[in-house]
Amino acid sequence: MHVQPLIFPVDERPATVAGLELLATATLLLDDALRVFYANPAAENLFELSKRQLEGNTIRHIFGDAPALIDAINKARGSGATYTEQELELAATGKPRLHLSCTVSIIDTTEATLLLELRHIDQQLKIAREERLLEQQQVNRDLIRGLAHEIKNPLGGIRGAAQLLERELDRPPLIEYTQVIIGEADRLRALVDRMLTPHRLPQFRRTNIHEILARVGSVVQAEFPRIAITSDFDISLPEFDADPEQLTQAIFNVVRNAAQALDGTTARPAITLTTRVARGVTLAKRRHRLALALSVEDNGPGIAPEIRDKIFFPLVSGREGGSGLGLTIAQTFIAQHNGAIDCESRPGRTVFSIVLPLEFNRDNA
Repeated sequence: MHVQPLIFPVDERPATVAGLELLATATLLLDDALRVFYANPAAENLFELSKRQLEGNTIRHIFGDAPALIDAINKARGSGATYTEQELELAATGKPRLHLSCTVSIIDTTEATLLLELRHIDQQLKIAREERLLEQQQVNRDLIRGLAHEIKNPLGGIRGAAQLLERELDRPPLIEYTQVIIGEADRLRALVDRMLTPHRLPQFRRTNIHEILARVGSVVQAEFPRIAITSDFDISLPEFDADPEQLTQAIFNVVRNAAQALDGTTARPAITLTTRVARGVTLAKRRHRLALALSVEDNGPGIAPEIRDKIFFPLVSGREGGSGLGLTIAQTFIAQHNGAIDCESRPGRTVFSIVLPLEFNRDNA
């Protein structure tokens, strides 16, 4: 049975809703049957639904089962006090899923018994996640740097001893063994140097992101000729202050990582490089009017779920024989530009997204 929505002219609304029209917080008033008695304009904007679609309908009709929301309501009713659910996923039928905080308050009026305040927390969650990642990055960098310095000195001793031993040997098979020792020591030395590389401070100058992408694309294409590398560039993007060597290395690591994931696994392997202008972006707690949004998308098998949240950690690799440093270095270089890098992955589609501010305050780098 369809319930006729309760629509009131503004000047005839009950006193219950007085003052709620101007609130920036999405607010719903519910009756005992969990039917929406009133929705303020902020709620209309949040859920992309009109008053006619909200008022008079139950929350189950609007949001489906919504067990977390029902649970929050039941807890408020059970305790007779205000209850707040900090992280709640909610989506109206046919609308995008929203990450919200929800405060349920008990009220006592003739029209409604519950007041729901809902706030969009995607941005807060993103900022908190960035803070955790930055802290983790710093811990990882300190750990890796300490290990690198501790490893370097013994490696030099091992290599030197192998060279001295080689001079005393006159049997070629034994000399081959010393060559293996020297070769492996050199390989480990190169790995240690790569661990220490991100700690160089950026050298800023005017940089064209599309020149960097073209250079990276051509190098990776030469190494992996079977992979189709295409571009979709926004040519209106201006030059900006950056360290072109660091950005080239960061982007190369990401694109080459995608190529290695594709190599031999997909019938028609493809990588797409995309640039766009992003507006009103928050990076490292700072609001930027304009930012560069760069994405590297591939159609490979995707990242294994067990390492998806750890791919930027040092020595974590989804590829046999991988050092697990490429993405760590990329993240470090991007962070030194006050930017952010993230990844979304599922079988058949993996996208690395890089966001960099176009107006960059070097003093805060």
